[in-house]
Amino acid sequence: MTQTGPRHVPPVHAFLQSSGVASVPPTPGMPALPPVALPPALPPLLELPPVVAALPPVVAALPPLLELPSNKSVLPGLPQAATQINNKPARQLCPPPLIPSRIAAESNIEKALCCCWMREHQFDGLVGPTHHYAGLSPGNLASQAHAGEASHPRAAALEGLAKMRKVRELGVAQAVLPPQPRPSLQLLRRLGFAGSDQAVLARALKDAPELLHAASSASSMWAANAATVVPAHDAADGKTHFVPANLVSLLHRSIEAESTERVLRRIFADPECFVVHPPLPASEALADEGAANHTRLFTSQGVQHIFGWGRRTGEAAFARKFPARQSFGASAALARACQLGEDSYLLCQQDPLGIEAGAFHTDVLGVGNGNVLLLHERAFVDHERLLEQLRARLGTEFQAIVASERELPLSDAVAAYPFNSQLLSLPSGDVHVVAPREAHHNAPAREFLERALAECPLISGIDYLDVNGSMRNGGGPACLRLRVPLSDRESARLSGSVLFDERCERDLTRIVNQRYREQLTLDDIADPLLVDEARTALDEITQALGLGAVYDFQS
Repeated sequence: MTQTGPRHVPPVHAFLQSSGVASVPPTPGMPALPPVALPPALPPLLELPPVVAALPPVVAALPPLLELPSNKSVLPGLPQAATQINNKPARQLCPPPLIPSRIAAESNIEKALCCCWMREHQFDGLVGPTHHYAGLSPGNLASQAHAGEASHPRAAALEGLAKMRKVRELGVAQAVLPPQPRPSLQLLRRLGFAGSDQAVLARALKDAPELLHAASSASSMWAANAATVVPAHDAADGKTHFVPANLVSLLHRSIEAESTERVLRRIFADPECFVVHPPLPASEALADEGAANHTRLFTSQGVQHIFGWGRRTGEAAFARKFPARQSFGASAALARACQLGEDSYLLCQQDPLGIEAGAFHTDVLGVGNGNVLLLHERAFVDHERLLEQLRARLGTEFQAIVASERELPLSDAVAAYPFNSQLLSLPSGDVHVVAPREAHHNAPAREFLERALAECPLISGIDYLDVNGSMRNGGGPACLRLRVPLSDRESARLSGSVLFDERCERDLTRIVNQRYREQLTLDDIADPLLVDEARTALDEITQALGLGAVYDFQS
């Protein structure tokens, strides 16, 4: 179901002038530049994105970027998005935000021209063939509630593909991260199970089923935990940085880091544009859960990164019922590794009451993008002080919609996941919310999102989508994606064929329908045939994504 709201032209577009004169918006940490007249032709030594070369008239020169996809076809087997409801007037399209690049330039004119489009790409994790419910995640109430139930890997993967298609149809750049090889026989053998694959699986099921299920988890589908990403515009070296999460808090997640780093290095291979770091050392003092505890906000006044953390070495545990996962040390290390300026980020403690209610990551109680932040009052300790700091650093363009415990009880926020929605920047400059269908069925959650739609002019609409296969394991729409802001130049430097176009959708849908089982029980995980089925599926998926032999079993 889609709801739409009043349209609003974002302030960040105000510097675009159809008269042929442009002024460059200030880059955080750099003085604002005066308006400059644009020359009739680009300097021969200055390499610029094609869009900039088309300035004035700016808006008229951008039809390729502003044209929304017209594909309305439906592939067999894919679930469909909820019914659309339109109740807000449409407005004329305007360009997405221009972000000043850090390309070196000698003159003010060159600096004015050195701008590039930066679009947020949604890299979704594809649900894997061993997707099942084993209750592996303490503090994740949905995971615990559905432990032992039969799962439906094919349906869950198709739900994820349907969400990707919806995002693409909104005009947002969509890409795919492949599943990881599961069951991990390598892990089981390291834990002392020996013999043939069949013998290893059978003995693990008999002696330590919890280890078998940890080795078989498809949890890499939640790409928000894959890494922390800082775009080139924000980093001191002008490159996009990736730090794969070590995920040391839970065994089944800790085995993801090595494959995640390998996949990211394969996709973001160009050293002129990208820096893929190794994960932080696997230590409790540096426990890192990735982008699920990171939010990037920006206005024409500046950029702010919020790093949430739940525990700090040497201090007593704040949350006692459930463990806090993200460490202060990891969040601080991420900001340094990604070369962020000290005035461009905040380290914010998660509210222990939120953690104990089941908000194991900050994206369970808060989501932000651009100048919009949706937040529960129990997301962070002293959230009012946080908002004051953000307003001081981001200016009057910053907009926060805060839910109180009275308006939206923590129990409802955790059950329905309204904050685990995606806030998508549309080509129009508006923000669109993609929420789980559970948030529509829960009255307090739905009413909060409707209030956000009514109060924030930038939010143009809400889509409620069915990702129930993921939700039953505690992952909503935002859990399934890693946000990667890229310029057109950087997007063109991606390796493989990971962008989710019609060809990619068609190939992945075929593989899922042919290779994924309709149902899995806990005992099915020990079936040696499942190992071969999963490897065949992953081999075909990585080939479809143009990644080649990226996993050990493919070598």
